[in-house]
This record gives sequence, structure tokens and C-alpha cells, in this order.
Amino acid sequence: MTGQDPTAVQIDTSRPHPARMYDWYLGGKDNYPVDEQMGRQMLALDPRVPVMARVNRAFMHRATTWLARQGVRQFLDIGTGIPTEPNLHQVAQRVAPDARVVYCDNDPIVLAHAAALLRSTSQGATEYLQADVRDPAAIVDGARRILDFDRPVALSLVALLHFVSDEDGAHELVGRLLAELPSGSYLTMTHATSDFTPEESAAATEKLKAAGVTLALRSREEFARFFDGLDLVEPGVEIVHQWHPELGEPVPGQDDGVIPGYGAVARKR
Repeated sequence: MTGQDPTAVQIDTSRPHPARMYDWYLGGKDNYPVDEQMGRQMLALDPRVPVMARVNRAFMHRATTWLARQGVRQFLDIGTGIPTEPNLHQVAQRVAPDARVVYCDNDPIVLAHAAALLRSTSQGATEYLQADVRDPAAIVDGARRILDFDRPVALSLVALLHFVSDEDGAHELVGRLLAELPSGSYLTMTHATSDFTPEESAAATEKLKAAGVTLALRSREEFARFFDGLDLVEPGVEIVHQWHPELGEPVPGQDDGVIPGYGAVARKR
């Protein structure tokens, strides 16, 4: 693992963190009053936010299943979040027990629960890194301890990049990560958008900004730019829950209005 003592991590409870808010949306217990308070403000703007969280989780399950069935045996999951079973390695190893998975997140509370992410099959392997997507070199260096970068890797960035602004170089960060991966690797992404709910989205962005959280909602075209130079898997850029729905069970409430987010998987040439 990272070599850090999970009992010694310093958790900032003075402002909300997306991973802990996500945990609250999913009904978890690993969050703090500041996360619940902001979560409730988001629900006041759009009561379907917990459904969106579950839809993103379900997309990860379907995309991972699809990739493992295509023969992918290595996964790099950045923005992992607090463990919620089944985790990515459990989904992948159901299809391919020898799958190897590296998780990465920047919230120390995830480190405190990392043991749940390390329960690999005997044939496979899992690793956890505490690092930030804004430091791709550190992520790649750590991931190389488990993953063979001469073989295809599926890079997973689910519900992450809408917390990274253009000023922080979101597209460039993805490009730098992909540049380290060989031909035949994949990029898996979901991303929130304001395309369908512009007023609510603007209000949510301002509330989060006031609490110190960046929310960079992007249009369909801006999201599609992350996949420039890659070959999109059919059906291409799609509303999250409409990407290969046959690979999983529907999320209750997902059809009660438009879910304002996109998902896609693409292959590196």
C-alpha cells in the first residue's frame, strides 16, 4: 500500500469533500456534518442527486464488466471514493480473477478504509495510492508497482473531472495520463453537465465554490474533447445510464427526468 498509517491520517472536516458527499448520497456513514450540510443544499436544488450518484456507480460496474470481457486485465481507478461494494476490483475479478487494480484518491478518509480495496483474489492484485489527479507523475510512478505499462490499462475517471477546472488543466491531465498507457488501453469517464439543468447547475456551482469545492460542469462537446484521438466504444458519448444498460440492473429513479451527465468508454489506438 502507500506505507502510511491509516490511523494517523489528518482529515479536514472544516469543508465538504466530494468523496464524502458522494458517500452521504449513497447512504454511507463515512462523512461529516459539513458534507451532509452541503449534500442537503444540493438536494434542495435537485432531489435526484443521490440517483445521479448511484447511476455513476452503476456505470462503473457496467463499463468494468465490458472491459474485462474484452480481455482487459489492468485497471487504474482515479477518484476512487470511499469503498462501496462491489468495488471495481470485485467487478473485474468476477470476470477475470487475475485482474490487477490500482485505486487512487486524494481524501485521507479513503486511505483509512483502503483495506476494503485490497481484498484481491489470490490470482490478481490490488493497490491503493493516496494522490491527486493533478499530479499524474506520482500516480503513474505508484501504479507501476502493480501494473505493467507495456500491456493495456483501463483508466477510470468516473465522476471526477467535473471537480477539476480548465484552469487546472483538466484535458491536459487526462492527456498526460493517457500518454503513459500503451496502445489498446481504454479511457472510462462520466461527467456532470449543465446542458439540461442550467439554472440549478449554476446555483450548485456557486454554493460549492463558496464552500471551497470546484465544480466545472461541461457540455457534451467539452466532455467529448477528453476522447480526442481515441476510438469511442459504441454507443459513444451517452447519457450515463443509457450506456450499455443490458450489462446491469437499472437504478431506481433513473428514468424520472433526465440525468444530467454523460459517460463514455474509448480505446487508445
